[in-house]
Amino acid sequence: MVDRLDHEEQFLFKEEVLQLADALAEAGALDNVEDLLTDVITSPRFDSEVFTLERSLQVMLGARPGTTLVGLLTVSPEVFDQVAEVQVAAETLERMRAWRARFGLAIDNALNFLNNPDGIQGHDFSTQQANVEERSVLQGRLTLVRYNNEPQFFLADAHVFYGLIADILEQLGPHTSEDAIDEETLVRLREGLERLERQLASRGPGSR
Repeated sequence: MVDRLDHEEQFLFKEEVLQLADALAEAGALDNVEDLLTDVITSPRFDSEVFTLERSLQVMLGARPGTTLVGLLTVSPEVFDQVAEVQVAAETLERMRAWRARFGLAIDNALNFLNNPDGIQGHDFSTQQANVEERSVLQGRLTLVRYNNEPQFFLADAHVFYGLIADILEQLGPHTSEDAIDEETLVRLREGLERLERQLASRGPGSR
């Protein structure tokens, strides 16, 4: 984020951090912010609390400092090297680092969910043998975890998932760059296809 800022944007970033540091230097401000973040993260209405978090911090610290703090909670740890260059008080910098480590991921996921409620942050896949009309059928169970940590389950016969895999590769393949897939995943795809072909070959032509 900060590494890609031009000179003017770097200046504005440092100005915003200085304003935030001044606001947090007020008596009791650090403890009050930490109490607010703890209340939000432990609230049974977490998603709705995150939705109003920025406004709550703006009321507590001021408009620009409140917005700056929400941004710092969800940035990569390296950004705090830039923050340290602004000569923020050691206790303030230490608290902000701790807030990012403790609250940042959950808040970022919640904000992503609010902006993209159908987004997926994780998945799991397993197989099972089911008895259907007195015959054994291989099935797959796909679990998709949304940004609000709500899982969704999909159960289908194996041929449905193989068709899905083929569709995904056909659609993604022509548009994929080196940044979109790593070498380990490519190896897994190749090994998976080779394993499937060996399995089918071992059972003879009638298995296809």
